Amino acid sequence: MSLLSEKVVVVSGGTRGLGRSIVLSFLENGCFVAFNYIVSEVSANSITKEFGSKVLAIKCDVRSSAQIGAMAETVVQKWGGADILINNAGIVSDSPLVRQDEKQWDDVISVNLKGAFRMTKAFAPLIRCGGHIINISSYSGIKGQRGQAAYSASKAALIGFTKSLAHELAVGGIMVNAVFPGYMLTDMGASSLVAAEAAKAESLKGTLSDPQEAASFIRFLSGAKNITGQVFSIDSRII
Repeated sequence: MSLLSEKVVVVSGGTRGLGRSIVLSFLENGCFVAFNYIVSEVSANSITKEFGSKVLAIKCDVRSSAQIGAMAETVVQKWGGADILINNAGIVSDSPLVRQDEKQWDDVISVNLKGAFRMTKAFAPLIRCGGHIINISSYSGIKGQRGQAAYSASKAALIGFTKSLAHELAVGGIMVNAVFPGYMLTDMGASSLVAAEAAKAESLKGTLSDPQEAASFIRFLSGAKNITGQVFSIDSRII
């Protein structure tokens, strides 16, 4: 039996790409999982159909504190609390900064950074002692990328957010870490094959990252007893 069996896991952005791999990895190892989605209802329903009462698929926009609050209340009513929060929801809106309008910038920050803030503010009080919060950052948050000022800024900010939270929540026995999952050919990654080829060229192994491998690492980290305030790269590009 998995060491995480019966744990309650909350994942933001759980129907596509890395988020879906994370959701399935925890479910396949005996956890209860709540995740949000906005438009991917078919994908959400397929997960619910396969895992039944182990799943809560909730239509919720991480740009809305009210919707996140309702999601948290649903999790409490169903399972009494939570053990693990994965802040995974993210978007990208590539544009040179001088041509990027303020709404594009605000949307990226509101989902990638403020979404993590809203989810954490709602769910941290529900996480039991020994629990984990894992923020999905990015290689771009350290290295920066042409045309991704907003995305890179949001992912860099998540690193500071992670370290501050680790200090604040240690007293309650909650561990907080961040992960760079690497460049993946998910829906987001596949939208720029030029960037994918550049990432592959920078890789020491000449490969891109794998969502299942990243999800397995995230699940492993969620079972750690003494790791907090750290940033992990699941990549073969040197930072």
